[in-house]
Amino acid sequence: MQENLKVVYLFRIYYVLKIYSIFIKFIYSYQKITRLVLKIAVGADHGGYELKNLIVGWLKEKNYEVLDLGNHVYDAKDDYPDFAISVANAVAQGKAEKGIVLCGSGVGACITVNKIKGARAAICHDTYSAHQGVEHDDMNILCLGARIVGSHYAKEIVFAFVEAEFANEERFIRRLNKIKELENK
Repeated sequence: MQENLKVVYLFRIYYVLKIYSIFIKFIYSYQKITRLVLKIAVGADHGGYELKNLIVGWLKEKNYEVLDLGNHVYDAKDDYPDFAISVANAVAQGKAEKGIVLCGSGVGACITVNKIKGARAAICHDTYSAHQGVEHDDMNILCLGARIVGSHYAKEIVFAFVEAEFANEERFIRRLNKIKELENK
């Protein structure tokens, strides 16, 4: 009799855990489905043109809303500040939640973007910096050097960036507010 009770209790525990697991999966799926579609502004000069097109296509396949701010044709004489400014303004003005700017090295684009109030950009050529920059520093624009990273690794970096969310902890908010004070001087 004692053995039968043990078996019954084990089955009950198993089914409770099974139901709990199904519930957690449902909640997770519901959050994914109901999450607002992230709008991402993307721009590139001739140095990042090909990689931009790959990233735009990939983001669309992953059901992100993409605001492609050019360049829309390859032009060896275009200038990265034009596209960096467009992406930075789109993010700073709330037309997109995040932005991605590509040029040859990512350096010029990053310098340009960070001149726009409300835009917080960094060059990230690794996945850790891409997500940590968002989580700790509220980075909202990713700059990539198309001559530095290959297309496969660029996708991983972009994914780390777009899926990351600001940690919203007191220490990070305090630091972010110090940066915002600089913008207002």
